[in-house]
Amino acid sequence: MGNVNMPDRNTLESPLETADRSVLSVGDGRPAGVVFEERKFHGYFNIRLDPQDNAALSAVQTAVGVALPLVPNTVSSSRTNSVFWLGPDEWLVVCDPDQHAAMGAGLSSALEELHSAVNDTSGGQTLIRLSGARALDTLSKGCTLDLHPRAFAPGMCAQTRIAKTAAVIRPCTSNQPCFDIIVRRSFADYLWHWLRNAASEYGVRVAALPSSDRAAPAA
Repeated sequence: MGNVNMPDRNTLESPLETADRSVLSVGDGRPAGVVFEERKFHGYFNIRLDPQDNAALSAVQTAVGVALPLVPNTVSSSRTNSVFWLGPDEWLVVCDPDQHAAMGAGLSSALEELHSAVNDTSGGQTLIRLSGARALDTLSKGCTLDLHPRAFAPGMCAQTRIAKTAAVIRPCTSNQPCFDIIVRRSFADYLWHWLRNAASEYGVRVAALPSSDRAAPAA
């Protein structure tokens, strides 16, 4: 495997830079039923390797800090990194924005002599977090999966379509419905506004980003 080519982080712009972030109130004083949050500029690395290659599995675990999940449709997470199972020989690593360069260098070094492939797809994706009492109801309007916790619990993930948009989704660990949605940047603005429309009857609030735009992917 050769070196991982990484985008210039100084030139990145969120695909939701001009998205509508206004509050949608239900008008009777109730708190918003759905909270939107863009968790932008994370690092995203697609990994392909043989799941029976113990040397490669160990190398990735050393670089990422968590083992590659081998059970279909599951996620392994640490405080700053998550690894999504995408297929029998494919995974998606998501890391904090400030870990992007180190993660790329670490994966490149760890897998350099092994039969594997790593692609940095960071510039092409973003993450939308949907939370609140009516988050599940909102997503269910555009997704055919059973998203109830009895069927889709924290630690699981799925590749699906939401309002005709391909996405990777997982439930967060929370005392209320909460979902992370990873979507291609070219569809992010469309999906954001589709979800806003779907949630309008419940009330919508957009969470303020921390000053560093840092948000740990672990959930």
